[in-house]
Amino acid sequence: MTKLIFDKSIEIQENNFVPKMDLQGCADLADILPDKYQKNDLNLPNIPENVIVRHFIDLSKQNYCVDDGIYPLGSCTMKYNPKVNEMIARLPELCNLHPLQPNAQGSLQILKGLEYMLCEITGMDAFTLNPAAGAQGEFVGILMIKKYFESRGEKRDKIIVPDSAHGTNPASAAMAGYSIIEIASDENGRLPLDQLEFAMKEGDVAGLMLTNPNTLGLFDRNILEITKIVNENGGICYYDGANLNPMLGVCRPGDMGFDIVHVNVHKTFSTPHGGGGPGAGPVGVKQKFVPYLPIPRILENKNRDKGLYISYENKETSIGRVNNFYGNFGVLIRAYAYIRGLGPEGLRRVGQNAVLNANYLKSMLLEKYEVPYDGKCMHEFVIDAKLPNDVTAEDVAKRLLDYGFYAPTIYFPLIVHEAMMIEPTETESKRELDDFIDAMLEIYQEAVNDPEKVKKAPHKTNIGRLDATLAARKPHLRE
Repeated sequence: MTKLIFDKSIEIQENNFVPKMDLQGCADLADILPDKYQKNDLNLPNIPENVIVRHFIDLSKQNYCVDDGIYPLGSCTMKYNPKVNEMIARLPELCNLHPLQPNAQGSLQILKGLEYMLCEITGMDAFTLNPAAGAQGEFVGILMIKKYFESRGEKRDKIIVPDSAHGTNPASAAMAGYSIIEIASDENGRLPLDQLEFAMKEGDVAGLMLTNPNTLGLFDRNILEITKIVNENGGICYYDGANLNPMLGVCRPGDMGFDIVHVNVHKTFSTPHGGGGPGAGPVGVKQKFVPYLPIPRILENKNRDKGLYISYENKETSIGRVNNFYGNFGVLIRAYAYIRGLGPEGLRRVGQNAVLNANYLKSMLLEKYEVPYDGKCMHEFVIDAKLPNDVTAEDVAKRLLDYGFYAPTIYFPLIVHEAMMIEPTETESKRELDDFIDAMLEIYQEAVNDPEKVKKAPHKTNIGRLDATLAARKPHLRE
């Protein structure tokens, strides 16, 4: 087991290359630091620099990442991203720019070009690149819906969210002051039209938040009827773009009837994703919502020879600022490079391969695992991982760690009791998928023949199974 850095501390009198700080001889620093930081009572480890470096390098080797193997997380797209996009984002001419630097027309051209491409991909009329993540993008979209109805003098205080939605959907709507109407999925895992129509007839519903395909990985073939019901009753259709991968180059949210869409470019368009960031959640809108977009915006001069400019127009109608300057520039550069590198045909293959890989994986696992909402899936699918001898989805996930795989999302969506949501992404080869399939089938056999081996997993990690409830409520991170 790896020692804590505190366990590697050496005695003060031992050989230490770091001299003791003399705060008394540094009046300015002593004046700045509070008294409690001047008494050497921080209990920091006494360690030479080279030992510190080796400690954290050792920890980094124990991390699992997408460069190590398949990462079939499910609720978030975790795919291999081309390293060339990293190189482009780190070019000094780009990463050393300051957002207030004048004459940065090249950077503005990148951002405006990305906006145009996202409009084409999603079927929207305009985009803001300012939101820093998908969840913030959701919130921005909901705020625009709210501002739209306020400008019309309409009081609508409810948002419809299916029970299979991402958890951020009801959270974003609630943060904007809306009440949530939850609609249960039908027996096919899709949104029932009769319940949607009943909810919309009340007249106080501002809109519907939906992703298509949904979190079960199922495309709703009634989508045109769904958006028509909402729009004809005065509501707004919001598209959660978290599941955009299988749609690329195949169909567009704008053509399905959606008015607003956010795009997780850190999932779909190339940025290492996870660990809380960085991310970006651009929001696209149809023309009638353009006045409500956040400021600032990047616009073209009427005389195109003069290039682009930063606009604070529509201050009165805009929902205002949602981020510093123009968004997470480095993330947006990667997305721009990814889209330009693949082109229209390449993006279409991304969508097709995501669907192909998921359906191949599902068809092979059906031999031993139940898929409660079956049928052709899109980029992901959800199995019921309840196995013989009371082996649970958590047990299967922990045992997968012993086989060298990162475990998929479990117990989501909530409409599947022992849910395991699997998304292989388009970047994995058949060989990688077959290795994952073999591991899942072997775990099934272990559940039949040696269930305790699965229930007590993992066995090969540095730390065994933790009490998850206790770890969440009373984390013990050091001695």
